[in-house]
Amino acid sequence: MLDDLDKEIVQVLQEGIPLVKRPYFVLAQRLGISEEKLLAKIQDFLAQGIIRRFGAVVCHRDLGYTANVMVVWAVPEERLEEVGQLMAGFDQVSHCYQRSPSLPEWPYNLYTMIHGRTPEECYRAVKALSQLSGVTDYQMLFSVEELKKTSMKYFSEPPFHHASHW
Repeated sequence: MLDDLDKEIVQVLQEGIPLVKRPYFVLAQRLGISEEKLLAKIQDFLAQGIIRRFGAVVCHRDLGYTANVMVVWAVPEERLEEVGQLMAGFDQVSHCYQRSPSLPEWPYNLYTMIHGRTPEECYRAVKALSQLSGVTDYQMLFSVEELKKTSMKYFSEPPFHHASHW
């Protein structure tokens, strides 16, 4: 069972970690608790499975990567692990995951998301991946617009601020 402070901590964490030298100090100040207490609570949440992971969302367009292509690959099952590892290690690949094919119409079982500054840069990256892996059966699906990305938000009421959390 989460108490009010626990809920506040979840709310603050889901808004994002500030890009400062001591982000947990800044968040602790917003919560009215010590940095040590916040870090201890986060460790407890991780140990209990309340928080399973921290993730970072990179806004590729803000960094100048305006061309994006999902590439679907038909990889022989016996090479899937090897090819997946190879492609996941490629600099331009932000996502790489396996999916079950829908044979015979859709034989693709490995998906990669590739980001580039231009479509030509994406084409070059895909060609390099194909040559390195030896996989030549693929389709390129370019993004035509960016959809708003949002994460699940828990405890929708605004964060509390209690000085008594010390």
